[in-house]
Amino acid sequence: MKDNFGNLLIGAVLTLVVLSLSIFVVDQRQSALVFQLGEVVSVKTQPGLYFKIPLVQNVRYFESRILTMDTPEPERFITAEKKNVLVDSFVKWRIADVKQYYISVSGDEMRAQTRLMQTVNAAMREEFGKRTIHEVVSGERSEIMKVLREKASADAAKIGVEVLDVRVKRVDFPSEISGSVYSRMDAERKRVANELRATGNAESEKIRADADRQREVILAEAYREAQKIKGEGDAKAAAIYAGAFGRNPEFYSFYRSLEAYKQSFKSKSDVMVVDPSSAFFKYLKGTGAPAKAATK
Repeated sequence: MKDNFGNLLIGAVLTLVVLSLSIFVVDQRQSALVFQLGEVVSVKTQPGLYFKIPLVQNVRYFESRILTMDTPEPERFITAEKKNVLVDSFVKWRIADVKQYYISVSGDEMRAQTRLMQTVNAAMREEFGKRTIHEVVSGERSEIMKVLREKASADAAKIGVEVLDVRVKRVDFPSEISGSVYSRMDAERKRVANELRATGNAESEKIRADADRQREVILAEAYREAQKIKGEGDAKAAAIYAGAFGRNPEFYSFYRSLEAYKQSFKSKSDVMVVDPSSAFFKYLKGTGAPAKAATK
C-alpha cells in the first residue's frame, strides 16, 4: 500500500514537472518565439497560455511595447551654409515582425538601436546639408522630421522594426559660434524693426498729407458754396429792394440819404468839409425845393 502511494506521489510530481515544462504564458506586453533545436517553429504575438515540447523546444520573449531611442549626446551636422549645428533627437519604435527581428539582429535590442541610429543620422546629415540654418531651426523643421521618419521606416522594415516617430528636440549652435550668430540675429531683427518703423512713418505722413488735402478741399468747397449762397441772397435782396423802392423813387432816395448821414456822422469826432449847397444836404434843408417842384 505504501509502495503504491509512493509511486502515485512520484507520478504526480513528474506530471507537474512535465506540465510546468510544457506550459508557457505570453503577456500582452510581449511576443514570443518558440525554438526547436535552434530553429524558429512558432511565433506567438497574442497574449495567452501556450504549450511546447519540454526539453526539445524553448521559448524566447521579446518586447512588443513602444520603445524610445534617445541620443545620449547632441550630434553635430553641417548645414548648406557650411555651419555646424548640434541636434538632439529621439526615435519611437517597436518590433513589428518578431521572426525577422530575430533573424536580422539576433533579437538584440542594442544592435537594432545601433542600426536605427545609423539610418537616422545618415538621413539627418543629408537633409541638413540641403538646408540653411533658418530652414533647419524653424522654416522646414516639420518637413525634415517627416522625411527622416519615412527613410527610417523604410530601412527599419528590413529588420522587422516599425518606426513610429522621429523627432528633433533641439537644434543649437556650438558654443564657439553661438555669440556671433546671436549678434547677427539681433542686428537682423533691429534692421527689420527699423524698416517697419520707417515704413510706418512714411505711411503716417502720407495719411496726414491726404487728410490735410481733403480738409483744404472741403473748406474751399464750403467757402465757394457759402459765397454762392451769399451772392444769391444778395441778388434776391437787391431785387427785393429794387422792386420795393422802384414804386417810390423819391422815398428810396430819401432812405439812401439817411443811411449816408448815419454812416457819415457815426462819431462825434467825425469832420466833413462839404459845400452847403451840395446835393448831400438836400434832405437836411427840408423838402421845400422838391416840394415846390412837385407843386409846380
